[in-house]
Amino acid sequence: MLRIKKLDIFIIKSFLQLFIGTFFICLFIFMMQFLWRYVDELVGKGLGIDILGQFFFYSALTLIPVSLPLAILLAALMTFGNFGERYELLAMKAAGISLIRIISPLIIFCTMLACISFYFQNVISPKSQKQLWTLLVSMKQTSPELDIPERVFYSDIEGYNIYVKKKDRETGILKDILIYNFSEGFNNARIIWASEGKLEMTADKQHLYLHLYDGEQFENLRSESLSSENVPYRRESFKQKHAIIEFNGGFNMVDGNFLNERSDSKNMEQISQTVDSLTKTTDSIGKVIYDEFSTTTYRKPFLSKEDSTKIEKSKLTFINVDSLFNAQTTADKAKILNNASRRMSSLSSEWEMRSFMIGDMYNTIRKHEIDWHKKITLSLSCLIFFFIGAPLGAIIRKGGLGMPVVVSVLIFVLYYIIDSGATRIAKSGEMNIMLGVWMSTIVLAPMGAFFTYKSNKDSVVFNQEAYVNFFRMLLGLRPSRHIFKKEVIITDPDYSKLIADLDEICDECKTYEENHRLTKAPNYYKIFTNNSHDNEVANISSKMETLIEELSNSDDNILLNQMQSYPILSTKAHKSPTDNLWFNLLMGLFVPVGIVFYFRIWRFSDVLTMIYRL
Repeated sequence: MLRIKKLDIFIIKSFLQLFIGTFFICLFIFMMQFLWRYVDELVGKGLGIDILGQFFFYSALTLIPVSLPLAILLAALMTFGNFGERYELLAMKAAGISLIRIISPLIIFCTMLACISFYFQNVISPKSQKQLWTLLVSMKQTSPELDIPERVFYSDIEGYNIYVKKKDRETGILKDILIYNFSEGFNNARIIWASEGKLEMTADKQHLYLHLYDGEQFENLRSESLSSENVPYRRESFKQKHAIIEFNGGFNMVDGNFLNERSDSKNMEQISQTVDSLTKTTDSIGKVIYDEFSTTTYRKPFLSKEDSTKIEKSKLTFINVDSLFNAQTTADKAKILNNASRRMSSLSSEWEMRSFMIGDMYNTIRKHEIDWHKKITLSLSCLIFFFIGAPLGAIIRKGGLGMPVVVSVLIFVLYYIIDSGATRIAKSGEMNIMLGVWMSTIVLAPMGAFFTYKSNKDSVVFNQEAYVNFFRMLLGLRPSRHIFKKEVIITDPDYSKLIADLDEICDECKTYEENHRLTKAPNYYKIFTNNSHDNEVANISSKMETLIEELSNSDDNILLNQMQSYPILSTKAHKSPTDNLWFNLLMGLFVPVGIVFYFRIWRFSDVLTMIYRL
C-alpha cells in the first residue's frame, strides 16, 4: 500500500506553491512574446472583447507545453535552494535521507506533468492551433478601424486616398479635405476638395457615409477613342454633397478547413497517416518523372541491335558533329542555336518546377516528422529540467528570485539554441530528423544525470575554493598558510622543546635536499617514470604541522607572523605528476604537456630548502 509521509507532503507543498506562481509567470512571458509578433493584426481594427478573449485563450492553450519545462526548472531551483539556504536539506541528509529519496515524490509529480504536457500537445494543442490560426487569418482580413490622421494620405479604404489638413477630435469634423477616387480606374479618376466634411460608419459596418461642405469636384471624362491631347473633364462646385463608400469594417470568421493540412493541427496518429500518404505520393511522382526522363527527354545511352548493324554496314566509326554544324549556312546555324537555346530553357524551367515540387513535398514530410517527435521531446524536457533544477538548487543553496532566475534563463537559452538550431538543420534535410529533434535531449539529459549524481554525493561542483586550489596545484603555486591569534590560550607552548624539534626538522630537510639534489634541475626521465609517494617528505610534513599547531598557541605576534612564511608541503608535487605510471609516461611523451609539468615539479622541489633557511 502506498504510504505518503509528512516529509513528502512538505516537499510537494513547498514545490507546488512556487510552481503555480512560476508557471503563470512563464505563461505570461510567452504570451507577451507571441502577442508582440501579431500586435499589428490586433491594433486599430475595432475587435471586440470576445474576439480578443478567444485569441488569448487559444494562444494560452498552445503555449502551456512550452511554459511547463521552464516553470519546473525555476520552481525546482527555488525550492531546493530555499531548503539549502534554511539548512532544511542538511537536516534531511543528517537524518540519513538521500537526495534521491527526497526528490522521489517530485519525480512522480513531474512525471504526471510530463503526461499532461503530452496530452495537451497530442489532443488539445492541435485543435487550439487550428482555432488560433483561423482567428489570425480572420484578423488579417479585417479592415482597420476608420481613423484618418492629419496631414497624411490615408489609403486603407480601397480605391480612395484621403488627405485631411486638420481634424477636430471632439466633433469629428474634418477640415480642408482632399479625396482621390480611383474606384473606377486611374484613367477615370475623380478629385474632390472640400473645406469641411465628416465620415460616419453605417449601422451594418458595410459602408461609409460621407458628408462634404463647400467644395469642388474634378472628374476625368477620358474615353478610349480620344487622343491624349484632347481629354475633357468636368468641374463641379457644391455647397453640400453626400456619398456612400463601400467599406467592410466588421469581423468575419473565415472557414478554417484549409488549415487541416498543417502539421501542428494534427495529432500523432494523423501525422503518421499523412507521412505515409505523402511518402507514397512522392515515390510515385518520382517514378513517373524517372520513366519520362529515361524514355522521352533523352535518348537511351545504349544503341539497339538494328542501329549497331547499320553502323557496321556503313563502316561509320565516328560522327563529327562540329563539322556538320560548320557546313550549315549562317541562317541555319542561327536557327539551330535558337532552337537549342529554347529547348534548353524549356527543359531547365520544366525540371526546376519538378525539382521544386518534389522538394516541397519532402519539406512537408520532414515538417510532419519533426512535429511528431516534438510532442515527445517537449514532454520529456519536463523531467530533464527537473533533474537539472533540483540538484542545482541543492548545490547552489540560494533561494529567492535572484540566482535561480539567472541559472534558469541560462539553461533554457542553452536548450532553446540547441533545439532550434538542430531542428532547423534537420528541417533543411542536412541532418537526420531524429538526431536533430532529439539533440537537446541528448545534450541536457547527461547534464541532469551528472548534477543529480554530484548532488547526491555532496560533491563540490560549484565550490570556488576547490577550483582555485586545483588550478594553483596545476600551475605550481604554493598554498598560503593562514594563522590567526587565538583569543583564549589554555596551554602555553614549550619553546625549548619546540626549538629542538624545529632544529631536527631543518636537519632532516637539509639531509633530504643533499641526498636528492633538489638544488639542481630534476631528471626528466625519472619524473615521468615514477609514481610512488615520498614517505620521508610525508614524515617531515607531519612533524612540521604538529610543531606549527603547538606554536599557534603563542601570543607573540612576531612569532605568529614568522610562521606564516612556512610553506604547506606536498608529498608528490616534487616527484611525479600522478599516481598512475602509464599516465605519467603518456604525459612525458607528449612533450608540450610534459614540459609544463616538468617546470611545475621544479618549482616545488625547493620547498624543503625554504624550510631550513627560515
